[in-house]
Amino acid sequence: MGGRPTKALINLEAIKSNFASLRSRLSGKTVVMSVVKANAYGHGDIEVAKCLESAGCSHFGVAMTEEAIRLRDSGIEGRIYILGGTYPGQAEEIIQHDLTPLVFNIETISILNDAAIKANKELQVHIKVDTGMGRLGVLPANIAAFLNSLKELKGIKVTSMCSHFAESENPGSGFNTEQIDTFTSSVEVACGEGFDNLSTHMANSAAIIDLPEAHFDMVRPGLMLYGAYPVQRYIDSIELTPAMSLSSQILQLKKVPKDFTVSYGRKFKTKRESIIATVPIGYGDGLPRSLSNQGEAIVGGRRVPIAGTICMDLTMLDVTDVEGVNSGDDVTFIGKMGKEEVTIEEVAKLAGTIPYEIMCGITSRVPRIYVP
Repeated sequence: MGGRPTKALINLEAIKSNFASLRSRLSGKTVVMSVVKANAYGHGDIEVAKCLESAGCSHFGVAMTEEAIRLRDSGIEGRIYILGGTYPGQAEEIIQHDLTPLVFNIETISILNDAAIKANKELQVHIKVDTGMGRLGVLPANIAAFLNSLKELKGIKVTSMCSHFAESENPGSGFNTEQIDTFTSSVEVACGEGFDNLSTHMANSAAIIDLPEAHFDMVRPGLMLYGAYPVQRYIDSIELTPAMSLSSQILQLKKVPKDFTVSYGRKFKTKRESIIATVPIGYGDGLPRSLSNQGEAIVGGRRVPIAGTICMDLTMLDVTDVEGVNSGDDVTFIGKMGKEEVTIEEVAKLAGTIPYEIMCGITSRVPRIYVP
C-alpha cells in the first residue's frame, strides 16, 4: 500500500566511501571509532553500524548505554564505547552486553567493579580527561589520585584514555595545542601509575583533518562519516559524499491571484498570479521552521522558494516558474535533482544552526529508505 511520500534516502555506499576517505588520512597504527550516537546522526544506527562493520570498522561510539545495547542486540560484534555517562542501575547490562563505558568518578566505577566481580568478569573501561571542554571528565590535576584509587579494583581494567576538543574547527587556536599537551601529560601520568599500553583517542572529524598530531591510537569521526563538513573550508581537504537526502511530492497545486497571502501570519504575499504547491512535510518531520520564507527546494530540476511559514505537517512552495509542474511531482529539500543541489550545510546556515542538528532533527515519522 502506498503512503505519505515524505522520506529520507540513506546512501550506504556513501557512508562506506566516507569511512574509507577518513581512514586513508591515518597512519597504519590509528584505527577509526565510528560515532553512531543519536541514531547515527539521524541515519539509522543499526543499518549504519552494520554497513560500517562490513567495511572493516570494529570500533563504535555511542552516547548512552541504551544505544549501545541496541547495537549489540542487533548483532554488532565490534567494541562499543559509551561516550556519555553511565548510571548505577545500568552496571549489570553493561557487563552482560560487553560494553566499554566512559568513567570519570569513583562512585560509578565502584558500582561497575562490584557488578563485574559478581559476574566473575573483568570490565574494560575508558577514562575521560577534561583537558578544557568543561564537560565530562577528570581534571588533569586530579588524574594521579583518581588512577591510584582504581588500583585495588579487581573487576575493572582500564584499556583506554580519551579527551575532547573544545574548538577543533579553529586550526589557529593555541587552545588545541594546550589540550593536546595536557592530554599527553595525563597519559604520561597514567603510565607512571602503572596504567601503560593504554589506547588513546581525542580527534573528532575536524581534528582528523587539521590536527594529525592528535590522531593518537584512535580517532572518532561523526559528521564527516555522513558526508557533511563541520566547516566549508574542508571541502578542499577531503572528498565526501552526502549520505542523506530528504524529499517528498506535491500534494496539491493551486493557481492564486496577485496579492494572495500564504500560511500562518500571512507573511508571504504573491507579487503576480502564482502557482502554489503544498507538500506533505513540515517542522514535525524536522524541516526547520526557521526556513520559512527563506529556504528553497527543488522541483522539476529548478530551485523554488518556500512560500510563507512552514507548518507542522505541510510546507508551501512558489512553483510558478517551473514549466509543466504537476501534482505528484518530486520535491527535494536536501539533496540533488538534476543539476541543482540543496546541501545540508546550506540548510543549516539558513536555519541558523549546524548540520548536526539538521540531521538529528529529521524525526522518526520520516521513513529511512536505504540505498545499498
